[in-house]
Amino acid sequence: MRPQAVRPAFVVLSSIGLACALALMPRLADAATRPSTAAAKPSAKAAQAPVAITSVEGVAEYRLPNGLQVLLVPDDAKPTTLVNMTYRVGSRYESYGETGMAHLLEHLLFKGSPRHPQVWAEFSKRGLSANGSTTFDRTNYFASFAANDDNLRWYLQWQADAMVNSFIARKDLDSEMTVVRNEMEMGENSPGRILFEKTLAGMYQWHNYGKSTIGARTDVEGVDITRLQAFYKKYYQPDNATLIITGKFDQAKVLAWVQEFFGPLPRPKTKPAPMYTLDPVQDGERSVTLRRVGGVPLIYAGYHVAPAASPDYAAVELINLVLGDTPSGRLHKQLTEQQLAASVFSFSEGLADPGFMILGAQLGPEQSVDKARDALTRAAESLEREPITADELERARAKWLKAWDMGFADPQQVGAGLSESVSQGDWRLFFLIRDRVKALTLADVQRVARQVLVSSNRTLGEYIPTAAPERALAPARVDVSAQFKDFKPAAQAAQAEAFDASPANIDARTQRFSLEPGLKVAFLPKASRGEAVKAVLTLRYGDEQSLKGWGETPSALAELLDKGTAGLSRQQVQDKLDALQSEVSVSAGDGSLSVSIESRREHLPAVIALVGQLLRKPALPADVLEEVRRQALSAVASQRKEPGAVVSNAVARHGNPYPLGDVRYARTFDEIETDWKTVSIERVRAFHDQFLSASHGEFAAVGDFDPAAVRMALADAFKGWSSAAPYARVPNPLVNVPATRLVLPTPDKQNATLTVAQTVPLSDRDDDYPALTLANYLLGSGGDSRLWNRIREKDGLSYSVYSYVDWNTVESNSAWVASAIFAPQNLDKVEKALNEEVNRALAQGFTQTELDAGRKGLLNYRRLSRAQDGRLAAAWASNLYLGRTFAESARVDAALESLTLEQVNAALRKYVKPSQFVIGIGGDFKTSPKP
Repeated sequence: MRPQAVRPAFVVLSSIGLACALALMPRLADAATRPSTAAAKPSAKAAQAPVAITSVEGVAEYRLPNGLQVLLVPDDAKPTTLVNMTYRVGSRYESYGETGMAHLLEHLLFKGSPRHPQVWAEFSKRGLSANGSTTFDRTNYFASFAANDDNLRWYLQWQADAMVNSFIARKDLDSEMTVVRNEMEMGENSPGRILFEKTLAGMYQWHNYGKSTIGARTDVEGVDITRLQAFYKKYYQPDNATLIITGKFDQAKVLAWVQEFFGPLPRPKTKPAPMYTLDPVQDGERSVTLRRVGGVPLIYAGYHVAPAASPDYAAVELINLVLGDTPSGRLHKQLTEQQLAASVFSFSEGLADPGFMILGAQLGPEQSVDKARDALTRAAESLEREPITADELERARAKWLKAWDMGFADPQQVGAGLSESVSQGDWRLFFLIRDRVKALTLADVQRVARQVLVSSNRTLGEYIPTAAPERALAPARVDVSAQFKDFKPAAQAAQAEAFDASPANIDARTQRFSLEPGLKVAFLPKASRGEAVKAVLTLRYGDEQSLKGWGETPSALAELLDKGTAGLSRQQVQDKLDALQSEVSVSAGDGSLSVSIESRREHLPAVIALVGQLLRKPALPADVLEEVRRQALSAVASQRKEPGAVVSNAVARHGNPYPLGDVRYARTFDEIETDWKTVSIERVRAFHDQFLSASHGEFAAVGDFDPAAVRMALADAFKGWSSAAPYARVPNPLVNVPATRLVLPTPDKQNATLTVAQTVPLSDRDDDYPALTLANYLLGSGGDSRLWNRIREKDGLSYSVYSYVDWNTVESNSAWVASAIFAPQNLDKVEKALNEEVNRALAQGFTQTELDAGRKGLLNYRRLSRAQDGRLAAAWASNLYLGRTFAESARVDAALESLTLEQVNAALRKYVKPSQFVIGIGGDFKTSPKP
């Protein structure tokens, strides 16, 4: 729940998880390959009830006699329940030859048990959004779903059963092996991820934090099933686990179910031996170099830091922001603004043992690595000469605390945050670090910076001997219990209302009206945790002719709008948003501009006033345009060799009938680059003056807010902001695209992409919309879909395979798309399997059993989406534009309920046409694929 904005998207940390939207189909294992479950037999004694231990700010801790820790965080604000089972085992606990074992075990747990052999199919049927993840210090399994006693009871029962009775079988290991290898290959395509792994490997000589959580390929491929079973028995035990439940649920029922399902599990007679390995203090600069084809230059500088439980770790969090934030951070000012890097970042990992801090820079293709490296290390290691200022500290503290408060208002983030704190040593660290951030002094932060940011503690891209090396403090563990001697929890927040997210209640609770000069407005006020509120503003402008030839100017405008006003600098805007505990983001579409707002009840009117200033009187600084241009060109350079991006671009261009300059035209990478290079600040300002106004637009807010105050703020912010320029949506009629097969080489990439697309002459208002939606769900979108079960589960060829329909909301011009990633040498197998499953569904149709399970799962997912405030606000903004209400959602739900098997099968046969497929294939294929 700390700020994440300074972490680059291309750096994926130690968490490795199964894809949320996909599912496994477990199979029964041979008895000879199953681990013994003798120790898992229920105790003859009646299970004792959980014992209350303590409570901190609404988080109640309980313990079972067998050692299971239970954390309950009730919140009735949203009709959603989230369950997180955290085991105190991650890659840190792996022995020689066992790297990747914790992650591999995470995969195999979903293969089921004798009592629950079809885990992912059950998730899909119940509409559970489920996942698992593995980090250095823990493994967790989590699910979110619309609040429902039956689903919660079942999921708890499965978790208790999975803890001690999972198959962990040889046959399942064999089928899953290719999937895990493909997951490795997916990561190998990212230079940022691999450089991150190698940097950590250089930082840690002995500790397992220096080993990737996904493991060494040879260890994963050669793992012995008996060792994996022993690892499972050793660490998957009640006294090594914490069950976390957040959201809406009946506490009495939950405690009774915990007693019923987990209580009979016996407490192990022995506990895992404590881990004791620590690296010695680093005694000189270290370096690694990675060379691969494609992408843009990256520089990381890694520094060892204290464990998360240490009083000094709070200072590390704020140092990250002082150095890596944009635009106030020192790295931004000394590298990005000086045109030495396209972007910069800084982040740290709070871990159970001494962890790490990473500073970095992403460069454009023409920028000097030597100059950027020198500037990066100089900025990081100059805090002795140029101490952190009081203003820098308070700015960082405000941003960090804003992020913590916003996270604490979200039950899902609370569950995830508590899971991480458990892995760090004690769940109460979740609150303790907040208090430590509040209490930090400038002297504390400066002291920690001096101890950590020294050259001898740095791992970079080269090694340089030093005559008089400095030393960081020797790593040391922390007595976690001692840290709570003076800890005093804050008062528990008040409970919010229990909101019914049915379409009828959403319509009944929503206030709709119009404001001059042309805003359509929807207000859905409701109490929420932390008085949180989400809002969306969309402005529409232009027509087919007037929007021609502007290139990347609209995108550049969207990037610049929050970078200052006529009266506020870029930094002042950021500081004001931090003070208002709010986030604002701006994005551009074809003929539209959208503003997303996340705020709190007391601050939303002021944020709307600020947004009005940003939109009406933006500063549009020329120097920031250059910064945006460099970042965009860097992104284009990265995409040129990425299989997914290359395939997507080629498929979009195939058969596109529109001329260059039309907003519907699909540009080449060269054309995108040219458009970014030719954007001028004069054109950006001219576009703003010509098009932007409140003459046509929508605003929707959902959450805790004062409707009267927000209405007044909207009226004041946009009063009189009109335009005489005509607005008409750019039409997007059906275009018949010829079938083809495109093979696109992307050298030195270990992961390949296959995408299949075809046009569908439907919109989401047509009669066949529900039937085709459900048919596609059964084919490739649901957790128990045909494509998933064949390509991922049975054949073990892909980490991610799916299909979807990209629905048009106006014209009858939608698209059906299927896609898979895989190792290049498996292309023929993947393509054959996909074709066979599509043709089998068309020829034989689905079964009634599939239909019943899929219908239930799809409806549950639709209910879950309506329980999310952000999605609800976006849906209302769209409905206002389309002239709809949530009665349309109710109509679709009713249609899905009444669909027959014949109607679903007929829809698939009517609209999915293999003879019309546009196939795109991208990868590093050693032999040329068939045309």
